[in-house]
Amino acid sequence: MKRISWNHYFMAQSHLLKSRSTCERLAVGAVIVRDKRMIAGGYNGSVSGGIHCIDEGCYVVDGHCVRTIHAEMNAIIQCAKFGVATEGAEIYVTHFPCLHCTKAIIQAGIKAVYYSEDYRNDPYAVAMLDEAGVRKVKVEHQPSDQEKLNETESFVEELLQKLEKNNTAPDEIDELKAQAEQLFHNNQQPIK
Repeated sequence: MKRISWNHYFMAQSHLLKSRSTCERLAVGAVIVRDKRMIAGGYNGSVSGGIHCIDEGCYVVDGHCVRTIHAEMNAIIQCAKFGVATEGAEIYVTHFPCLHCTKAIIQAGIKAVYYSEDYRNDPYAVAMLDEAGVRKVKVEHQPSDQEKLNETESFVEELLQKLEKNNTAPDEIDELKAQAEQLFHNNQQPIK
């Protein structure tokens, strides 16, 4: 058996973290690593104890959800909260950091940004990273079988919900739900 590389291992962790996201627009995960050890993780969501976008929808102002704290910021703040140094660390993020997160990454002394997906890569953010000497490395994410299964299950749930909204006969929906539950028998939660 061949072991996965460190980059793919830490990128997989960031993808696992994004599964905790409460943002409906884009789920993002981040993990900060120093000396091949994870020192903090974060995902995008609301402030602790606050209303979540999945509960009441996004609070969008000028095209941005102002309720959400980005994954990178949550990871950096976690380090600050618990007194963990970020100087010389690396960050693995599911998506290329936004301009504000880029500034925080540089200020935190993080020396490398690994990301798996381009997402509105801001030219100024790229220039700032270059100027600060922060390496940018794109790492293709290799989803695990469980991630693929979770994505398939989410897709099936979404299809069933659309069928319900389109007034498909309830007995047909019940039959499809039963088939889906049989398909995903390893999952602990029934399809709603």
